[in-house]
Amino acid sequence: MRAGVVWREGRGFWGMGSLLLWLFAANLTVAALQPSDEGAVQVAAKDGAARSGGKKTLEVAFVTNQIANFWNIAKAGCEDAEAELSDDEYDVIVRVKFPDPATVTRQKQDVEDLLASGVQAIAISPISADDQVPLLNEWARKVPLLTHDSDSPKSNRLVYIGMDNYAAGRMAGEMVKKALPKGGKVALFIGRLEQDNSKLRRQGVIDVLMGVDELGETFSPVDEVISNDTYEIVGTYLDQGSSDVALRKAEDALSAYSDLAAMVGLFEYNPPEIIKAVEKRRKLNQIAIIGFDENNATLTGIREGYVAGTVVQNPYEYGFQSVRVLTELLKGNKDIIPANKYIDIPPRAVTKENLDEYWDELRSLMAR
Repeated sequence: MRAGVVWREGRGFWGMGSLLLWLFAANLTVAALQPSDEGAVQVAAKDGAARSGGKKTLEVAFVTNQIANFWNIAKAGCEDAEAELSDDEYDVIVRVKFPDPATVTRQKQDVEDLLASGVQAIAISPISADDQVPLLNEWARKVPLLTHDSDSPKSNRLVYIGMDNYAAGRMAGEMVKKALPKGGKVALFIGRLEQDNSKLRRQGVIDVLMGVDELGETFSPVDEVISNDTYEIVGTYLDQGSSDVALRKAEDALSAYSDLAAMVGLFEYNPPEIIKAVEKRRKLNQIAIIGFDENNATLTGIREGYVAGTVVQNPYEYGFQSVRVLTELLKGNKDIIPANKYIDIPPRAVTKENLDEYWDELRSLMAR
């Protein structure tokens, strides 16, 4: 796992108390922004002050990678940050964008529209980590830019806010092992593999099942069966962010493998579609279902016993901390960026044992 700043307690899923900042090392130094980044910060801050008259307006954008319930929780974090960070000196305004359809072209248009409208800083979950590097770098020359949820480590983004997706994938892999201690056939389901988080989650599951202890230099092939003496990963089914396609892919896997033992959904909408497909085959409680994120259907499945568990992120903090970091940058506080340019918001595993506690936290958060 990469070392970094860790948000372990605060709003949302980890409790509603005050936010505590934990550092892995006492001698963690703060990285200075590159000259081009510093210029973007200064220009954006001056522009906001000029447009607002006396009280400074800080207008930031939070751009997701698609439409999903997961992102509604992140939006709640953005809205709370907007309210909490506005004061007598600053008006904080947050624009939240959900690309529809979930394509690089649509996301590019959304960002360019935001920039044209006067947004001064951007937090984005890139749809294609490598292909979008030139675009991200172009935007980063204009305004402060960070990534959240899914990183683009080769770009000039200022910081990544999110979890270690490889570690989260390993957590899901451990759930598979617990559900299938004697092994069996496993199918993986995810939107796309161009995203940095997708590749890492998938590899985390694979490595646990194949007995690999750490991330290697290459990712396992997508078009081959991956197996050892205990587990056989029959395929990775991609749906490009479409719930309808996700359902069809789950049905395809069930048709192709009558002895399928486990189905792992790695995006928020995947587990509900897997549940539908399995229920249609009348195989609930016969096939182990492991999920990601906190869709209501997934949590209901855990309560009822036909979903083994899910790995949840903290999208609320993705939203809140993205807005907080961007507004601090616009105020001129470059010390907000840690030396390793990574703010870790850890995942956690939700099973029947801790479901009620987690669900209470989630309901309380969304009721605010």
